[in-house]
Amino acid sequence: MHPMPAPAAGAAPVIVTRPAADAQHWVRELRQAGLAAEALPLIDIAAALDTGALARAWQTLDRYAACMFVSGNAVAYFFKSPLASGLPPTLRLMAPGPGTVAALLAAGVSAAQVDAPAADAGQFDSEALWAVVGQRDWQGKRVLVLRGESPDAAGGAASSGRDWIARKWKSAGAQVDFVGVYQRRAPQLSEQQLQRARAASVDRSVWLFSSSEALANLLGQPALAGVDWRGARAVATHPRIVDAVRAAGWGVVVASRPALTDIRDTLASIESLYP
Repeated sequence: MHPMPAPAAGAAPVIVTRPAADAQHWVRELRQAGLAAEALPLIDIAAALDTGALARAWQTLDRYAACMFVSGNAVAYFFKSPLASGLPPTLRLMAPGPGTVAALLAAGVSAAQVDAPAADAGQFDSEALWAVVGQRDWQGKRVLVLRGESPDAAGGAASSGRDWIARKWKSAGAQVDFVGVYQRRAPQLSEQQLQRARAASVDRSVWLFSSSEALANLLGQPALAGVDWRGARAVATHPRIVDAVRAAGWGVVVASRPALTDIRDTLASIESLYP
């Protein structure tokens, strides 16, 4: 493995809160851009508890017109199934953003079978995906949403996007089924990680949030109760996340498109705007 590039001298620390595997990729990309990125994963990813549901999904794929993968993790765990085989040729595979598209292509899916927002879309989310597929005829069709299981799977910020698009499909006459193919859990932070989080509330670090769930998992750490976040800065990759971080008390919150190139630009400019 090649050594991680060194950040530019004086660069403000960037705290990447994505799940561990994703965080390491983002850290490498940001460090290559001269930013002092480090990982503090605030979502743990594991295999789903109910493996039977995943098996049944593979056995009944021919009943569906489309499968929506909520993330690259959904793709990875779906194709890890022992029953994974060829996909029905008429099945449309839907992704909310380029990371999920890349995971599908890496799994051997043909690009011609994938629907997703354009690479230059303003956001990568359910709303952007619906703008691409919403005008199709969904009457009487079945759609399978492959997602992560989390404590608030019945609602809340972590599931608002997928619930929104499910309602859109149902309004268009489709039947929507959900299968949890992996788990999203709050991490058990080490004492060193907790100390880093406390320091990052005051030391000019910039928190990078791409999930409201990661924020909730941070705020839910008992050892961090009472931390004053007014001196903290953050970049958030969706308007809903921006609102959540501001409501949690961060003093500076800047919005960015979720593409890594845009995040790099936003992080590079935050120093001059909010020193």
